[in-house]
Amino acid sequence: MGSPEAGGPPGEQYLGPVVRRREQVQPGTTDQRLLDTEGDSEWVHTDPWRVMRIQSEFVEGFGALAELPSAISVFGSARTPPGSDEYEAGVRIGRALVEAGFAVITGGGPGAMEAANKGAREGKGISVGLGIELPFEQGLNPHVDFGMNFRYFFVRKTMFVKYAQGFVVLPGGLGTLDELFEALTLVQTRKVTRFPIVLFGSAYWGGLVDWLRGTVVAQGKASEKDLLLFHVTDDVDEAVALVSKEVSG
Repeated sequence: MGSPEAGGPPGEQYLGPVVRRREQVQPGTTDQRLLDTEGDSEWVHTDPWRVMRIQSEFVEGFGALAELPSAISVFGSARTPPGSDEYEAGVRIGRALVEAGFAVITGGGPGAMEAANKGAREGKGISVGLGIELPFEQGLNPHVDFGMNFRYFFVRKTMFVKYAQGFVVLPGGLGTLDELFEALTLVQTRKVTRFPIVLFGSAYWGGLVDWLRGTVVAQGKASEKDLLLFHVTDDVDEAVALVSKEVSG
C-alpha cells in the first residue's frame, strides 16, 4: 500500500486484484468489512456477490443433471392451451421421445412444455423441468418428476444445451425463438457438434423459414448451408427419427 498523506487515506490501495487510487480509495480493509457485524446488508446484492450465486447455480445444475441419460430439450409456448392440437402434439412428442430412449427436458412451465412433460411421464420416462424465476412464472408443471429452478437465464440455457443431445421446437413466442436461434448459432459456429434441431409445425414455422431464405440468405447475411442446420416436420415419428438418427450417427 502506498504512503498515506498526513492524516488522510492511503494514496494507493490494493484490494485483492483490484487497485484503487486517489478518490477511489475506500476506508478499511476487505477483512474488516467481512468481520464487521455493523452496517447495512446491501453488499449481498452487489455484482461480486452475484458471481457467487451464478457459480452456485452452475455447480448445482451440473451436479444434478450430470447423470441424466441421453435427453432431448423440447421448447414451445407457455400459452399453448391444453386440449389444442399443438398441446396434443407435444404430448405425443414427449411420449415418443421416451419410447425412443430419451429423457425429456423442458422449461418446466405450462402450455407446450407441460404437454411434453406429460407425454414423457405417461411414457414412464424421465420428465425434467428447468424453471426460471420470473414475476409471472407459474412454477413447475405437475408432470415434472425432476425439476430445478434457476435465477439466471444464461445458466438455465447452458443446462438446456449441455445436457441435451438435440432440440425439438414446438410453436412458441420470444422465449422459444431465443432458444432456437441460440442453438442455431452454437451449431453454426461449431461451439457444439452433432446437435439436431427439429421445428415441429410447418404452418407455424414456414414464414420464418421463408424469411431466412428470401431475406437473410438472399442478402448474404447467412449462407444457404445454414438452412440445413434444422429440419421442419409435421410428423411426430419423423421428428423423433430425425433427432435419433443424428444423435446415434
